[in-house]
Amino acid sequence: MANTHAGRASLDKRPSEVASMFDGVAKRYDLTNTVISAGQDRYWRWATRKALGLRPGERVLDLAAGTGVSTLEFGKSGAWCVAADFSKGMLAAGRFRGVPMVAGDAMALPFADDSFDAVTISYGLRNIADPDLALREMLRVTKPGGRLVVAEFSTPIVPVFRTVYMEYLMKALPQVARAVSSNPDAYVYLAESIRAWPNQRQLAMRIAKAGWSSVKWRNLTGGVVALHRGYKLG
Repeated sequence: MANTHAGRASLDKRPSEVASMFDGVAKRYDLTNTVISAGQDRYWRWATRKALGLRPGERVLDLAAGTGVSTLEFGKSGAWCVAADFSKGMLAAGRFRGVPMVAGDAMALPFADDSFDAVTISYGLRNIADPDLALREMLRVTKPGGRLVVAEFSTPIVPVFRTVYMEYLMKALPQVARAVSSNPDAYVYLAESIRAWPNQRQLAMRIAKAGWSSVKWRNLTGGVVALHRGYKLG
C-alpha cells in the first residue's frame, strides 16, 4: 500500500484524501491530461460518446466528470447530460462550461432509482474506495434497458508496449506532469493506481457481478484505455 504523501492520495482511496487531491489538480487538470496523453484524451472522449449511443432527449449521468469537459462532449449528441463529481474544486473549475453539475459520491448517488437512460464514468472508477458498490449504485439509477459505459485506463495488449508503457507511468509521467500540473505529486498516485487496476477481462467480470448484462469491452490506443459497456435488463 502506498503511503499518503502531501498532495496525493494513497491506494486505500479514502474519499476525503482523493477529493482533496483532485481539488489540488483542478486548475490545470484538463491541460495536464492532454499533455500526458499526447492529445489522445480528445479521441477517448469522442469514442466514449460513440459507445454510449446517445439519442436526443435522453438523460445521461456523467460520473467523475471533473470539470465537465466529458459532459460537454456527450451533450453534442442532443442528450441532456449532468456532471457529477465528489471534488467540489473540480466542479468549480468547470463551472464556466455551463453544464448541469452535482456534487455527489458514486457510492451513494443522490438520484432516484431508474433516473437515467445511460450512466458513464471516465477514469474515475479506480479512484473509488469501493468500485463494486459504485457499479451497483450506477445500476440502481439507470432505467431498465439503459446502459453503462466505463472508460478507464487498462492493460496494453502487446507485451513489449505494455512493458514500455508501465515504465512510462512510473518514471516519465510524474516528470511530465511536474512541468504542467498544479499538483504533480498527484500523478504519482495516478501511475500507481493504473498499475494496480484490474485488466480488461477482470473488470468485465466485476461489472457483470454488479448486475450489468451483456458486458463487453473495446480497447483504445492498444489497450491503454478500455471502454466497457453493459446493460440493465428491463
